[in-house]
Amino acid sequence: MSIKITTKTPSSPFTRTDLLIIFGEEGRKVKLPKGVSIPANAIESFTGREGEVHITDALKGAAKRVLLLGLGKGRAISGELLRRSAAIAVKKAQETGCRSASAWVNLSCGRRATEFGQALAEGLIMGSYRLSEFKSTSQPAGLKRISLYAEKLFNAGVRRGHAIADANLLARRLQDTPANLMRPRDLVREARRLASASPRISCRVHDEKAMARMSMGSLLSVSRGSSEPAYLIHLVYRPSGKPGKKICLVGKGLTFDSGGISLKSPAKMHEMKYDMSGGAAVLGVFHALAELHPDAEVHGLVPASENLPDGKANKPGDLVKACNGLTIEVLNTDAEGRLILADALAYAAKKIKPDAMIDLATLTGAVVVALGHELSGVMGNSRNLLDELVACGESTGEQVWPLPILPFHKQEMKGSVGDLRNISGPETGAGSCTGGAFLSYFVDDIPWAHIDIAGSAWGASDRDYQGGRAGTGVGVRLLVNYLESC
Repeated sequence: MSIKITTKTPSSPFTRTDLLIIFGEEGRKVKLPKGVSIPANAIESFTGREGEVHITDALKGAAKRVLLLGLGKGRAISGELLRRSAAIAVKKAQETGCRSASAWVNLSCGRRATEFGQALAEGLIMGSYRLSEFKSTSQPAGLKRISLYAEKLFNAGVRRGHAIADANLLARRLQDTPANLMRPRDLVREARRLASASPRISCRVHDEKAMARMSMGSLLSVSRGSSEPAYLIHLVYRPSGKPGKKICLVGKGLTFDSGGISLKSPAKMHEMKYDMSGGAAVLGVFHALAELHPDAEVHGLVPASENLPDGKANKPGDLVKACNGLTIEVLNTDAEGRLILADALAYAAKKIKPDAMIDLATLTGAVVVALGHELSGVMGNSRNLLDELVACGESTGEQVWPLPILPFHKQEMKGSVGDLRNISGPETGAGSCTGGAFLSYFVDDIPWAHIDIAGSAWGASDRDYQGGRAGTGVGVRLLVNYLESC
């Protein structure tokens, strides 16, 4: 579903709408557009406290119904609160069968007007997400149009928030699509579509023959058990002027992970379509870059593969060789994400030579034990880069928590037959940290951060604008924020 947001100022004529949304502050009188009136008791009983929701029919004017949403006291209002409140508003509009809605924004924003406008637009768009294209019965047309009446600085933030939210929805659609319809070749198709839609984005796709010529034995080994070929997608965004920093994003693109010969438990194996969530986030970021035009040169790598068992699949104990020459003992075929990321990171270090690189991956169940579903784990070799990502997480609500990579963790990934092993011993623990330690062998001395999104990519608490059983699109808003700060 697509929603179009148009922005107007409070002095613009108020046009007819199915639902008028008013965001109220505690201690401030509710103001309605000229000509719109609602029952007196509806206004008198509305206090504006945080989380308060009132809906009523309009007595007269251009609005059929009016929704009053409380935000609490003005000084306590945050971008996250506005994001969630806007999502509640759009869900109410959908529940009541509205085709159009208007938001009359009269908040004491001050210098935060642009930030609040962005958060409001993100909540409206992200809160509208529904994956219904695979249903046999047609869905109601639903909400199509939202008009925002606010000051100019607020509206400037709305346009930015709309672009970022659309990018988040793209990532979530890719995540939620069933694995038989979102194969490595389908990720390639999505990447090429992004490139064709923007003159600033180019796409190069390395197939299995090309990867074999580059000696990417680690990446190629994972797809042996699948009839679907693997690909390495390489997207590039170039700004119109002289670029600032060169940044590389790497997203794990396992479109389905059965565990291979080390087969997963069947109980939640169907959720392994989400093992490409890192790759989905990278594609979502490029969708946003085409609209926002930051100054950085951005490279996006998505190693795309399936991990399935058959006679050609990796066996526990097999030895594979990455393109940087390191050999790897595959002690557990279900630790496959690090095998495809190893070659992608080594490719980035050798071919792209970025100023910094960040990978996102649903890498370990251990990060769920450590941090649950509300935080992503972040680790790497650059304290400055980690601090920047933590700050971006605080700003966007996509929070990341630093985890260590100790010399001990790196030592634990040394192999006995090969240079490395793809899992640490059961006595070691710290599965997220040792997973990051393994990846650190493929980044050379480039500033690098690894974000483990195994907990936050799906199954997170419902935040009104995302969460629950479906994909969250985590990483898109975080990384866009980071790239715009470069």
